Amino acid sequence: MTATAPTEPSHRTRPFAITLATGSSLENKTGAWRVERPVYRDFLPPCNEACPAGENIQKWLYDAEDGSYERAWRTLMVDNPLPAVMGRVCYHPCQDACNRAQVDEAVGINAVERFLGDEALKQGWVPDPPAPDTGKRVLVVGAGPAGLSAAYQLRRAGHAVTVRDAAPKPGGMMRYGIPAYRLPREVLDAEIARIADMGVTFVMGSKVERVLPELDSGEFDAVFLAIGAQLGRRAYIPAGEAARILDAVALLRDVEDGEGDQLMLGRRVVVYGGGNTALDAARTVKRLGAEEAIIVYRRTRERMPAHDSEVTEALEEGIQMRWLSTVQHAEAGRLRIEKMELDETGFPQPTGQMEDLEADSLVLALGQESDLDLVTGVPGLVIDDGVVQVDPTTLMTGYPGLFAGGDMVPSQRTVTVGIGHGKKAARAIDAYLRGGVYEPAPKHPLAQISAINSWYYADAPQQVRERLEGARRAQTFDEVVQGLSADNALFEARRCMSCGNCFECDNCFGVCPDNAVIKLAPGQRYTFNYDYCKGCGICVEECPCGAIEMVPELT
Repeated sequence: MTATAPTEPSHRTRPFAITLATGSSLENKTGAWRVERPVYRDFLPPCNEACPAGENIQKWLYDAEDGSYERAWRTLMVDNPLPAVMGRVCYHPCQDACNRAQVDEAVGINAVERFLGDEALKQGWVPDPPAPDTGKRVLVVGAGPAGLSAAYQLRRAGHAVTVRDAAPKPGGMMRYGIPAYRLPREVLDAEIARIADMGVTFVMGSKVERVLPELDSGEFDAVFLAIGAQLGRRAYIPAGEAARILDAVALLRDVEDGEGDQLMLGRRVVVYGGGNTALDAARTVKRLGAEEAIIVYRRTRERMPAHDSEVTEALEEGIQMRWLSTVQHAEAGRLRIEKMELDETGFPQPTGQMEDLEADSLVLALGQESDLDLVTGVPGLVIDDGVVQVDPTTLMTGYPGLFAGGDMVPSQRTVTVGIGHGKKAARAIDAYLRGGVYEPAPKHPLAQISAINSWYYADAPQQVRERLEGARRAQTFDEVVQGLSADNALFEARRCMSCGNCFECDNCFGVCPDNAVIKLAPGQRYTFNYDYCKGCGICVEECPCGAIEMVPELT
């Protein structure tokens, strides 16, 4: 961030004086001159507002701007214990909201987050120690993103935390649903190990069949459910006895368990579905040796729920797409495909036009569901449309002390949302254990691009992360997207415009014609001396980040 004003004026002149009609002099009193007065404000950056994990993005970018990477990482870790993971798998809605996108390109927030996460692993940074033990015990059911986030935050608060999961290793769908070419397992393992090192107990291979006995046992003071959605959604497709049909979630799990070579997928594999899991399955079977991987989807690319970057990468790897198509019947070696067309509402309608498509295997990727048998018989708990209903602020179910989050409650199903749910639930559980009720702090107004003087920020395009070449990466599970260098991460962090929040550039101090701006100690920003201020508004016009506004003069 740069400013054209000098950091210090060359001298400070004596304030002007107003000579009244009576001939007397009233020094430094300018209230009668003003219709409006400037005030310093703090606004909510759009990146912060858009982050499902609730990260203070602008703050950690500010910390990173001068190369204080460990400080930036610690700021990040207040909200998110898995920055190296999130820097790889988050679909960065923060960048979609970034005001800088209206100047040149959005700040590469996700890339800087990954750099900080990777740097922490390289340097061996460890989280700040937990608060003193409270004597309270919490059970977290599920070791996916929501469960890990909740366990981390609860341990930070001083509570004893036990995480139970049916899988042999922690990570949930980050491990068993996201392929290694997107999320290397050594990165995931290292960030989970940090949580364990804080004193969180992991009990793996231990499925909680019913949660009510856990609640009634007295062993735990609260329970957080975060079991995810790891069951492939069932769909009826007429099929012959010899048709080979697999579930995408099970396929990805088998690959993680080292059983991918035993799947016998054949030369040509069709994946039916349009979400990110469908793309992961298609890209995975190509890496397992399928000569052709074809995605069949009943809508168009524009209406595909998968993220467009994933579609682009799949196309680069030779994945074929059959838009406006649906599978009507499966036989050994072939599928019957019906052509679809979109009606005026964008909903696909059958046309009756059929064709045969050769395929050795059909992989179904039609969504996931949660296995909710464990909440059977819990008084007051409500299940609607396959998900557990919770209080939107506290994530508590209808049973006191039982909380739930992540994919098993109404929400968008992403890792980032899970991280945010875990943090929110932990705050609510902490308040509950202390006899209170969690109330989130009020938010500042959103920082608008119209208040920012974007001409202070020279054109500086977003740094591009290198990727393995498409043909090469389709043959290996090596990581596709590479990280930024330290220099590039520093450059990217400095592209942040600090929307709506003062970063002490000294512009207001330097341009004020009346010497009405008082510079305080470092980190304390500035204040106005309204005895000098005429309300001209030059400070507002010259504030790069829109952190000053004019308000009606007090009467």
